[in-house]
Amino acid sequence: MSERPRSDRPDPVRTAVVLGGSHTGMLAASALAGFADRVVIVERDVLPAVPGPRKGLPQARHAHMLWSGGARAVEALLPGVTAELRDAGARRLPVTTDVVALSARGWFRRWPESHHVILAGRDLLDATIRARVLADDRVELLSGTEALGLTGTAAAVTGVRVRDSGGTEHTLAAGLVVDASGRGSQASRWLTRLGLPEPRHRVVDSGLAYASRLYLAPENARDGFPVVNVQPDPRGGGPGRAGFLLPIEDGRWIVTLSGTRGGEPSGRDDEFLPFARDRLRHPVIGDLLERAEPLSGVSFTRSTVNRRTFYERMPAWPENFTVLGDALAAFNPVYGHGLAVAAQCALALRDVTRRHGRAAPGLARRVQKAVARPVAAAWDLAIGQDVFYPGATENGPTLRDRRVAAYVDRLMLTATGNGRIARRVTDVTSLERRAETLLTPGTLLAAAVGPLKPRLTGPPLTAEERKAAGLT
Repeated sequence: MSERPRSDRPDPVRTAVVLGGSHTGMLAASALAGFADRVVIVERDVLPAVPGPRKGLPQARHAHMLWSGGARAVEALLPGVTAELRDAGARRLPVTTDVVALSARGWFRRWPESHHVILAGRDLLDATIRARVLADDRVELLSGTEALGLTGTAAAVTGVRVRDSGGTEHTLAAGLVVDASGRGSQASRWLTRLGLPEPRHRVVDSGLAYASRLYLAPENARDGFPVVNVQPDPRGGGPGRAGFLLPIEDGRWIVTLSGTRGGEPSGRDDEFLPFARDRLRHPVIGDLLERAEPLSGVSFTRSTVNRRTFYERMPAWPENFTVLGDALAAFNPVYGHGLAVAAQCALALRDVTRRHGRAAPGLARRVQKAVARPVAAAWDLAIGQDVFYPGATENGPTLRDRRVAAYVDRLMLTATGNGRIARRVTDVTSLERRAETLLTPGTLLAAAVGPLKPRLTGPPLTAEERKAAGLT
């Protein structure tokens, strides 16, 4: 992967700077390439030239999925990239056809495809997107470079101060600065230094810990195996334990186990399988891992807090600055929405800029309001469950939280035995439609009636899948 320093001096007004070279930052750079002479990506890490780990993305060792709402946004920004991912080994799995999931209300049936997920290791996903973005001559990468702060005033941002790997500091003048720096974003502090008020924040911390491990699937289960998901039941009042088994490239499974306060998995290799087999609500993931070959040690993290900053509600917002992705809202990764929300934010950035024009007054504020929509959808899905775990918030769930959760719980029960409602639910969880689709008269009536088919008594693996995985 080459970095292309520029000897010319483009007009700063026609220069965009993106802070962060991960998934969000690369997609944001692609979104802006049609409106700028030069897009500069500022990234603290030195990014690998091929799929591989990097220091600033420890979460890459855990399970990731790109819901269809995000996959469509990525494809809109980078036409053909989905095919490139699949050619490189990424899997496209239909939802809920190839999903074996135990919800709080029972096993979901495997209904005909309504949506899909793209599954790949994070290294492969990032490298494929990065190669496409950096192939554009308008995009320049400054790796090994740290962003120090914004320049400008409370009315308008004019650039960003940076420090390169040699310790030299300088200013990148820009007509637009995008913060895509992730969970460690300093945007709130930078804005207050410019004289703007402190934005409102909300934090919901379920105390979740994550442990992940990579496996080689049994030989006959290396192609076409479904996702397997054992979800927690927050209604029990105790810790919530969950497990994900995702089939990714090269016949591998990436398995992530999680637990909230008092029910956390261990970071020890020898305790991974026992947790999957004995501590989840069903032992199916543990049974599958008994016959798989470990390829890595256990990776452990507690970086799972839901944290949102309501920049769109600030009474004033500077021109030429916007915040996207995890820098705007970071979600508990167990719900798999971070990648999709980032892609939808980048697409909104492109579409709003195209609609109003790069030089339109108030453009940055319009973008900030637009990206709040996909963020809000994923936020409600994430905190709708997490807020009920002990200690997740200072004051516990609000009345609205309780009412929404009661209705969602009824929908989940209905979805176990009603294919139409299962599709409506996945319309929302895939981030393809807004939550209002769950409030139509037909959906409300179906929820009142409940499931139309009897409850399944075990995981809906087919006989062929059981045989391939060595379960029979």
